[in-house]
Amino acid sequence: MTSPILVTGGTGTLGRLVVSRLRDAGADVRVLSRKSRPAETGVTHVTGDLAKDQGIGPAVEGVGTLVHCASDKKGDAEATRNLVRAAEAAGVAHLVYISIVGVEDVSFGYFKSKLESERVVTGSKVPWTLLRVTQFYDFILNGAQKAKKLPLVPVPAGFKVQPIDPEEVASRLAELAVDKAAGRVPDLVGPQATDAVAMIRAYLKAVHRGSPVVPVWMPGLGRIRAGGLLPKGPREGYDTARVTWEEFLAARLG
Repeated sequence: MTSPILVTGGTGTLGRLVVSRLRDAGADVRVLSRKSRPAETGVTHVTGDLAKDQGIGPAVEGVGTLVHCASDKKGDAEATRNLVRAAEAAGVAHLVYISIVGVEDVSFGYFKSKLESERVVTGSKVPWTLLRVTQFYDFILNGAQKAKKLPLVPVPAGFKVQPIDPEEVASRLAELAVDKAAGRVPDLVGPQATDAVAMIRAYLKAVHRGSPVVPVWMPGLGRIRAGGLLPKGPREGYDTARVTWEEFLAARLG
């Protein structure tokens, strides 16, 4: 009998997709969340709070692999530190961590916290795998849906991105979770380098809205305008996903 795979953040945008893939592959999946939930076929839910360091020990007990998808704008590094401490004590054999392409180049607080979390993971006694990915289509879609009713849609000018379908990220994480610890693996990036203005315009076209998109200069985004969130180096240094923004929209919007 194989040891369970624990997924933190297993009810979030990415985590639920990872859980689905692991369950479909026949893995014994355990999900850590702050609220109690009923058991599902092939999935056990356990209650705990990473930020408050509550319930983590019992959650990781007997776990072979841990996939850390949970993330928060505040306290992310400390939550990761609490998780790693419990994983070390429990003798977890493999920790898979998901991070962000360009995390060392962009100075926002959340990115700093993700970079610190990376250092917590890579400095731990638990064998680890680290995957960096670009921004999710979902985040851009959520913002676009909120703005579509405005007569004018303001969008940060020069916000360069190469976003990705989280479905493809989940598939990659599930593959890594059932394999051995591999250290830093090639980044996974979206198929097209673009910017937020072009993406919002494509969304409005897809939903048949004619609201003008107004590029707005915003301070503090210089590193993003300079390509800080885009993949670095030659193409052989990273893997490229397949689903385009237009294909993603077609699937989501029906």
